[in-house]
Amino acid sequence: MITRRFTQPGYILLLFLFMGFVVSCSSLNEVDKPKNELDRTLDPEIQQILREISSDRIRSNIIQLVDFHTRHTLSETQSDQVGIGAARRWILSELEKYSEDSGGRLQVKFQSYMQRPTERIPQEVEIVNVVATLPGVSPESKDRIYIVSGHYDSRASDLMDAEIFAPGANDDASGTAAMMEMARVMSRYEFDATIIFMAVAGEEQGLFGARHFAEEAKLNNLEIGGMITNDIIGSSISDNGAIYKNTVRLFAEGIPPNHENSSIVLAYINTGGENDLPTRQLARNIKETSEGYLPNMNVNIIYRRDRYLRGGDHIPFLEEGYPAVRFTEPNEDFRYQHQDVRNEDDVQYGDLLNYIDFEYIAQVTKVNAAGLANLAKAPATPKNAGISISQLENNTTLRWQTNTEPNLAGYAIVWRETTSPVWQYSKFVEDTNTVTIEKVSKDNYIFGVSAVSKGGHISPAAYPLPYSD
Repeated sequence: MITRRFTQPGYILLLFLFMGFVVSCSSLNEVDKPKNELDRTLDPEIQQILREISSDRIRSNIIQLVDFHTRHTLSETQSDQVGIGAARRWILSELEKYSEDSGGRLQVKFQSYMQRPTERIPQEVEIVNVVATLPGVSPESKDRIYIVSGHYDSRASDLMDAEIFAPGANDDASGTAAMMEMARVMSRYEFDATIIFMAVAGEEQGLFGARHFAEEAKLNNLEIGGMITNDIIGSSISDNGAIYKNTVRLFAEGIPPNHENSSIVLAYINTGGENDLPTRQLARNIKETSEGYLPNMNVNIIYRRDRYLRGGDHIPFLEEGYPAVRFTEPNEDFRYQHQDVRNEDDVQYGDLLNYIDFEYIAQVTKVNAAGLANLAKAPATPKNAGISISQLENNTTLRWQTNTEPNLAGYAIVWRETTSPVWQYSKFVEDTNTVTIEKVSKDNYIFGVSAVSKGGHISPAAYPLPYSD
């Protein structure tokens, strides 16, 4: 009976009219759909940096770090063969070699302090970070700092055992070696902003080295545009044998977990910008940049501060109000972390070289280097970005404070659907600090404003907060 009704001429006519209406609406949507005008140019110099990163150099550095037997924060400091003292002096000497190759531009030093006893520090101990600074060459940008780190201390099953064999091949010789390789290669190039390559200690005992650096940075009003830590980036094989050679996790906190959020944070929350605070913008920029240079790599942003029951050296920077993220391999095998080296019921435990994928670490190092180089070559994120709410309309008007860098080419107005994790659309503008995007409603999209250099390097986006004239 229903079939006969829809075969009658009147119903057929109505069906065709309805289909025509749908096609018409679909075509209209395609016409009105926002366009992506921004051409993400690949910088030949950054491409060359990525080509120079060597898995063999990473391998030799990890082997040397493992050969110190243990790098426990409370371990031997006088020996040149065993313990954390030998490890930090070796890291310093390698970075000093890189400094010579850079013509002395890479400035290498120890940063140390005496840590008083705590729950995981039974007696006073010296915590020593190894810090290599590559100063920016642009007077307008050199005070802006980007940091990349790995922690060089290690541990076994007993957190307090400072003498047992604790190779720490993955946790975190892998991140330390990645940092060192970036320092070796990138120190031979010039960047507008300053880059700090850092090996920190005391991570396993409570993030002490990173916390000291972050607290000192805040005390001295350092302008840290972003901090990246690499911690456990050594294996592409999960505990079930699955292989993930082309994926790395990037942990990025959203809303800071404070009991009382600031008025600015509340303004983000009230306007749907909980995924657009500076740390998420940093992660988004690293992902989009690095995947452009390395299309075979997937940077999987995890909307969390860190993994459950774990923490990393980015956390003290977050606590001081700096944007900071953490790179970690996609699927950890916990038999090879924080374990005494042993064979138990035919199962091998321990953070050994056997379970390290050096080619994978090199790929993650390249992801870091691409994102870091772009950040240090790009202008600063525009300040005081705002979105007009003066009237009800289906256009979107934005404004921002004009950047002062001489390498500034203009600004990228970027936007995305509220459910999208990455920017989908863009418009490039020059010589202005205000723009109206016609027929694109601020009610339907998340907007951002990025600064773009003459070389096509793009800053993390600024989230525009509401204003009315």
